[in-house]
Amino acid sequence: MSVDAQELRSALRPHAAGIAVLTAPGPVGVTITSFTSVSARPALVSFALAETSSTWPHVRDSEWFGIQLLGARQQELARLFATPGADRFGPDTRWHPGPHGVPLLDGCLSWLVCARHDVRTVGDHHVVVAAVDEVRQGAPGDSLVHLHGVMRPVAQPDLVRG
Repeated sequence: MSVDAQELRSALRPHAAGIAVLTAPGPVGVTITSFTSVSARPALVSFALAETSSTWPHVRDSEWFGIQLLGARQQELARLFATPGADRFGPDTRWHPGPHGVPLLDGCLSWLVCARHDVRTVGDHHVVVAAVDEVRQGAPGDSLVHLHGVMRPVAQPDLVRG
């Protein structure tokens, strides 16, 4: 027995998910909230894309990917890459080609350049495990998360050191 898709979405709304943009040579890209770390040794991360995603065929055929962790002020960029049919790499999108031809978006908190490690079809999604080949860190800043159905900034906590 399985729960209804809408019921599952409703139950998961109070779970904060970091917002990232997945890119691949083409250039193609899409906003994702399914990004997660899998292993530190070896350095592996994962993400999931729906079978119906227009980006999936490009990702499926690409050996290399970019994962951009978005900052609190990048809500418009997240919306752009989440909009079907949008010109995601149009003149207003600031980006540059990175290693292995992976497009990297400017102004992100962090960038990961990854190679395909494994792909599994699970339900109506494809889960991709990727080996991290290179990491770049941008300027420190607040994060952008998806929570209760909307994008929200999350401030860094003030740490008291004693």
